[in-house]
Amino acid sequence: MSARLHGWRKLAGSTWGSPNDPQFFGDMDIDAAAMLETVETLRESGSAHVTMTHLVGRAVAHGLVAVPELTVRLARGREHPRDSVDVFFIVSTDGGADLSGIKVAQADRKGIVEIAEELAAGQQSLSDGSDASFGRAKKMLSILPPRVLHQALRMSAWLTSDLDLDLPKLGMRRESFGSAMVTSVGMWGVVRAYSPLASYYRVPVLVCVGAVTQRPVAIQGRVVVRPIVTLTATFDHRYVDGAQAARFAHAVQEYCAHPALFEPVAGVDAPVTTRA
Repeated sequence: MSARLHGWRKLAGSTWGSPNDPQFFGDMDIDAAAMLETVETLRESGSAHVTMTHLVGRAVAHGLVAVPELTVRLARGREHPRDSVDVFFIVSTDGGADLSGIKVAQADRKGIVEIAEELAAGQQSLSDGSDASFGRAKKMLSILPPRVLHQALRMSAWLTSDLDLDLPKLGMRRESFGSAMVTSVGMWGVVRAYSPLASYYRVPVLVCVGAVTQRPVAIQGRVVVRPIVTLTATFDHRYVDGAQAARFAHAVQEYCAHPALFEPVAGVDAPVTTRA
């Protein structure tokens, strides 16, 4: 017996048809020792519950600043600079039964703890239903049939990204998915995964964070065991070419190798990142 589609399965069915979008993929393995040390230090200090995903989100923001060609929105055949570097984090709600997301505005100017606290507060508001805009969007998702939902999603993207409108009363926020997206598969023990870019995201890159595992690596001719995290990225080829993707990856690696160098400290100005 067939059943009606619900939730994200319904959303996916309303979004994708035959593959025809200009996406390309990449991945890199990163020594996670410095990131794990930063997470442990912040947790021991009594700060918010910081995770590897928070650090990677901050690294993505650093990468966007380093490659300003990515911090644009495409509309009507032209590039329009974004006002700020915002990172959208995909999060779970309803005890992990559903997925949603939270946009952290000006993520390049915020510390890891501030990002973690903002995401925790946002996730709580999604779970308890106090986010009115999300409630309206979720209601639309539940009542519209797939074909109508497909058109509604396209219209929403056109209004909020192409026309740059902010329509909270309709559950449509301006540039809802920010400048880039980050999600974690490591929480499920998955080491490597790729995620597709939907047309209504209107972002140049989506990064998946895998689980940290102990792996053998060669360092100065010797095989040693190190904690490694795999980051995978899905790029929209309309925004990004290979050279830009490589520069972005280098900047992300730069942050992940020494996150403490970029972390704002009380009484000290936030670190200044240079645009390439």
